[in-house]
Amino acid sequence: ELADETTEKAYCDEQMAKTEAKKSELEDDIAKMTAKIDQEASKSATLKEEVKVLQEELAALAKEQAEMDKIRIETHEAYVVAKKDLELGLKGVRKALSVLRDYYGGEAAFVQQPAPPVKFSKASGAGTSIIGILEVVESDFAKNLAQEETEEADAQSEYEKVSQENKITKASKEQDEKYKTQEFKAADKT
Repeated sequence: ELADETTEKAYCDEQMAKTEAKKSELEDDIAKMTAKIDQEASKSATLKEEVKVLQEELAALAKEQAEMDKIRIETHEAYVVAKKDLELGLKGVRKALSVLRDYYGGEAAFVQQPAPPVKFSKASGAGTSIIGILEVVESDFAKNLAQEETEEADAQSEYEKVSQENKITKASKEQDEKYKTQEFKAADKT
């Protein structure tokens, strides 16, 4: 009977040792899992914060693009008005120059005018100075028109460039937001 008890005691001691080893192993597994859960929760919180930042950046980008669109429309409308005015002014100055050159430079006077009085003679000096002034005005109108057209082309080009950059940035941030959202949802499930 002592042998049976000794065998039983040895068996119990062996089983207790195995149980203690298994218990220690399971406690280690629980510690590892807890650490992994904490790590995933931390990762999820970080991803959620990054998604929030991306959403704020996307909202700011959309607001910036809308403001840029508004300014571009206003600038273009101002250009259209200025161009029309400059072209009209240039046309008027050129017409005036044509008439004055015909009158002071040509043999034929105005066809619709009655015959000049006997004492009438053309003033040559005044015509030359007026034509000179109008030529300067014509040059200024042409220069301003060319400047307006150049500024409009530059503004349009810059607008298109920045708009394209904004589209690329938006697409990139939207993809980042999408993937990070998927990632934190997956982390929250584990």
